[in-house]
Amino acid sequence: MYPTGSLQLSLQTGISCLPRKRGRLILLAPKDCNFFCVTYLELLSQKQGISKLYHSAIQPGIPNIRRCSNMARANSERHDWEDPNVVIWNTRRAHVPLHCHENVQGALKFWQERSEACLKSADEAVWGDAAVSEALNSANYWVKGLPNVISLSGYWKFHLAPKPQEVPSGFQSDDFDDTNWASLPVPSNWQLHDFDKPIYTNIVYPFPIDPPKVPEQNPTGCYRRTFRLPTEWKGRRTFLSFEAVDSAFYVWVNGTLIGYSQDSRLPAEFDITDYCHGADSGKENVLAVQVMRWSDGSYLEDQDHWWLSGIHRDVILLSKPEVMIADYSVETEVIQEEDTATIKVEVVVEAPRGLVATGGLYSYSAEVIVFESWPEPGSVQVDQDQNFPPEVARVEIQGIRDSSVGCHVRGTVSLKINKPNLWSAEKPYLYTLVLVLKKPEGEVLDCEACRIGIRQITKAYKEVLVNGKPVIFRGVNRHEHHPRVGKTNIEACLIKDIVLMKQHNVNAVRTCHYPQHPRWYELCDLFGLYVIDEANIETHGFDPEPWPQPKRQLTWDPAWASAMLSRVINMVERDKNHASIIYWSLGNEAGYGPNHDAMAGWVRSRDPSRPVHYEGGGARTKATDVVCPMYMRVWDIVKIAQDPEESRPLILCEYSHAMGNSNGNIHEYWEAINQTHGLQGGYIWDWVDQGLLKVAADGNKYWAYGGDFGDVPNDLNFCLNGLTWADRTIHPALEEVKYVYQPIGIALSGEQVEIWNRHFFTSLDDLQFSWSLLADGSVLGSGSVDIPSLEPRERHVIPSESEPWYKLWRTSAAFEVYLTIEARLSSSKRWVQAGHDVASQQIKLPTLNPRQVKVLDLSDASAQGLVLSDSDNLITIEPEARDWIMTFDKAGGIINSWKVNERDLFSSGPVPCFWRAPTDNDNAAQNINSYSFRWRAVGLDKLQVRCSTGINIHQKASNFVELKATLSLEPVDSHQYTAELVPNRAEEGNTGEHRWFTVGVTYKVYGTGDLVIDYDVQPNTKLPPLPRVGIDFQVDRRFSKVQWYGRGPFECYPDRKSAAHVGIYEFPVEDMHVPYTVPGECGGRADVRWVTVSEKGAKVGLLAMSETGESMQMNVSLYTAQDLDVATHNEELKQSDKIQVHLDHKHMGVGGDDSWSPCVHEEYLVLPEPRQLSFRFRPLLSGEKNELSDCYLSKFRETS
Repeated sequence: MYPTGSLQLSLQTGISCLPRKRGRLILLAPKDCNFFCVTYLELLSQKQGISKLYHSAIQPGIPNIRRCSNMARANSERHDWEDPNVVIWNTRRAHVPLHCHENVQGALKFWQERSEACLKSADEAVWGDAAVSEALNSANYWVKGLPNVISLSGYWKFHLAPKPQEVPSGFQSDDFDDTNWASLPVPSNWQLHDFDKPIYTNIVYPFPIDPPKVPEQNPTGCYRRTFRLPTEWKGRRTFLSFEAVDSAFYVWVNGTLIGYSQDSRLPAEFDITDYCHGADSGKENVLAVQVMRWSDGSYLEDQDHWWLSGIHRDVILLSKPEVMIADYSVETEVIQEEDTATIKVEVVVEAPRGLVATGGLYSYSAEVIVFESWPEPGSVQVDQDQNFPPEVARVEIQGIRDSSVGCHVRGTVSLKINKPNLWSAEKPYLYTLVLVLKKPEGEVLDCEACRIGIRQITKAYKEVLVNGKPVIFRGVNRHEHHPRVGKTNIEACLIKDIVLMKQHNVNAVRTCHYPQHPRWYELCDLFGLYVIDEANIETHGFDPEPWPQPKRQLTWDPAWASAMLSRVINMVERDKNHASIIYWSLGNEAGYGPNHDAMAGWVRSRDPSRPVHYEGGGARTKATDVVCPMYMRVWDIVKIAQDPEESRPLILCEYSHAMGNSNGNIHEYWEAINQTHGLQGGYIWDWVDQGLLKVAADGNKYWAYGGDFGDVPNDLNFCLNGLTWADRTIHPALEEVKYVYQPIGIALSGEQVEIWNRHFFTSLDDLQFSWSLLADGSVLGSGSVDIPSLEPRERHVIPSESEPWYKLWRTSAAFEVYLTIEARLSSSKRWVQAGHDVASQQIKLPTLNPRQVKVLDLSDASAQGLVLSDSDNLITIEPEARDWIMTFDKAGGIINSWKVNERDLFSSGPVPCFWRAPTDNDNAAQNINSYSFRWRAVGLDKLQVRCSTGINIHQKASNFVELKATLSLEPVDSHQYTAELVPNRAEEGNTGEHRWFTVGVTYKVYGTGDLVIDYDVQPNTKLPPLPRVGIDFQVDRRFSKVQWYGRGPFECYPDRKSAAHVGIYEFPVEDMHVPYTVPGECGGRADVRWVTVSEKGAKVGLLAMSETGESMQMNVSLYTAQDLDVATHNEELKQSDKIQVHLDHKHMGVGGDDSWSPCVHEEYLVLPEPRQLSFRFRPLLSGEKNELSDCYLSKFRETS
């Protein structure tokens, strides 16, 4: 079918299917191949030129290799997987995803079904073992309705060899016996199916740095499967596409070596037309693939994630006619002042060289048709009666002749759209573009289609504009990660991510740090997310601390230029038609040098419609169109934004490191972003914890991290830094993100409430506003708020005097009044049901009344007489009614027990506490400057309480007893730490001893049943900032109901509490714990006025509050701080037989600017300075009404 020419070239030995000696490889190449037609290739033992053959002769064209020896390429002297000049060969050039539609009707039906993704789809997401089959189902779903595309997903035969040189001999041949091989699902990562093991590293390479060499022990997966071609494909061309393979692979069809590729996140496509048995032959085709875990490409893929291998995206067969649509690009231009838009379409037609050379395509035509969008899912069906959406524009290209190179001819056409619906993340309107290639007689020859959004990106001084507006990017970084199937994608799970993002006001995603599955971009187009599409380039492991040698990076090595550039080119060519993609990124943490300038230059020339993003080299190089630092402090980003010489906007490519209990201080970033021109948002690191499901010895499953698989080297749990757990259960911090990202501003201005629309393209017409008023914990009223139509960026001041809450507030005798304004959707969206809260703001109204505190004195009628007993070891106090009894340890200076109606309230009395189980941020990646390192260095984790004075009875009346003691807190074996601490300067009472903490304690026992404890804390001022200053005690497990008046309902801390509203909340104690994969301080609640722990039947309980009226940080848990500190996984925690209660006068923030340096902001540090604390406790008995509020609003008169 393809006549051949004749050309003989002398090249180095290196084609693996030949013996190592001089030999001949017969190549059959069609005369219509792009560049070279090679018949005979004589191999000589020279060491030059082969890479040029791969890049110029084989890669761009479609050469066809005649069946030759079955010897594996791995067995030759040449190792392509260790040569940066050989990144691909015999692959087709990159292009947009092709769907090979038969006609317009089929294209529209396919895209209508693809556009049905919605909230209901997300509910089908699975995260356990069922994900294995769902991954196969998704691969098949993505080609459903495409008669000329076949998915080869399913179970393949698989064998794992220890290295390429030891693959089974001849496994590529069609007659190889693979009966005894295992079965492996494709797509998948083989490490998640009990072959080899996952490895997690952040920076360090998991092998010695010796580019381009990789370890000789290089696990190599051998895959085999069979397939048959449909009868309908006869006479057409057949292409084999691997959507992504990690990290490098060879492919054979029926024993013939077809090609090679690397870049584990982009497709590799091969023309296999001449090597397949047709349907009429009655023969099956045998497909064999050899995948190397490590290749020179691995040096470019040192991202902060799991190293997982295999065919992890789908493998598909595509059928095209001889004359075909090979590629097409769509560019849109918006003319705002005319309310019009132009759609420019360039089509690339591929045909036999002879037809192109003789102008044969002049008689062919191409038609471009643009259709309106479909309504929301389920509203309209496209059926066989051609019930198409309305047609917007149609234009025909008569004769494909604009330019021709080899087998390719381009045709270009423009369409004008009047009054276009523009695409943005707020209003992601998509048209459907259908491209039809027709024969001279008008018959449809080929058809392609995609969804397109009309939008324009431009640059202004310190701004990136979308449709002329300086949108704010409220973003997250997202790795492709599934806890069961790793890097393999599932439709419902992709949708789940987007739905959660939209529900939490995220409008932007950075595809860290590689191009993601093609379906991800379709969904971002559909749901509305701004995307940074990032090339699969990171060489972080080349950075020597403290990075004094920038030229060590591969970007300075010209030998790696082609490999790096090809990754950017292929990304842009695949993804160029997606409206959601706002920036192209050159990769991540790969230094900065000439290769980056080359990449930036190519991208800017190829696609001038989008800015280029790259952080490496300091985030302000000439290779980037935006200043895009990572983890820069808020004061520094403001400084850059205010620099008049810097004309680019600043957008944080990474910030607010979400590792465990984190994301403190994020509100400060957004206060700056909302107030500073030139700051245009940022992308939180990152979206999901990269935990992998692992089965423990007892059969239970848990989230595993680095080292849990015996992987060495590893970076432990540094892969767990998401806003969600691996199964997409949200972390409490995501509530804070939702708050700072909310697109509506609500604030108090004087006594008036101002509301403003932060959207750039959307009014607030689809929102219903409501109010509620809380006074000293009680709800005074609630109702709706009438807001006029607010267009984008408009403001409105509510005339408060006319609103119902105003009179309630002004007439209330309450001390503390909060007004909450909420905005909820009045109609359902693709991503959420009606009633979803988009924004919520709680405003503390000005105090009109002093706190009305009832002063209790000893003559109170409810105060019983007290009976005190003083023995050698104990002091007991009980009322005359004998309904409670309190026992003190005289020598220890603490309460032994407090029983009410024979039930223990305190099973271990309150003692001062200055320690918390370190969070990931406290540990700061084991940094010696970390908070936890400094705490342990002075023994804060081993403090024990001693009493130097014993308890003394200071005052006694008939219904009041006051006891005093002096406690000292020092580490066990304190002599080991004395070098770290020196005595404070001579002070009154200073004995010169090495004290850590001296605490004066006063116990005040009242006949009312109240206990007030005052603490005078005197710390050693040489101590580092403290985790907390407060008390802890234990109560019986029966007191499992926790109720509090303070911030909630979710976990919150002093530097992460803006989203948590003040109110009265109730949880079972089990639900107070936050199960971070690596345990640490968690479950706290901020600004607590009072808290109760009680039996579920409400028979008895305990009330605790600050006696001074100050709010507390509260924590109630089934786990001790020591339990949380020691456990390495949440599943290791064993519930205590007691409930642990912490009440803190001060608690240090959790931080989050990063997770490797001490970065809690100064205002959230707890300095070691004298402090006075006072807490009040009271038994709660059944049947008592208004007891909580009465107690909260009362105070005992000071005794003299």
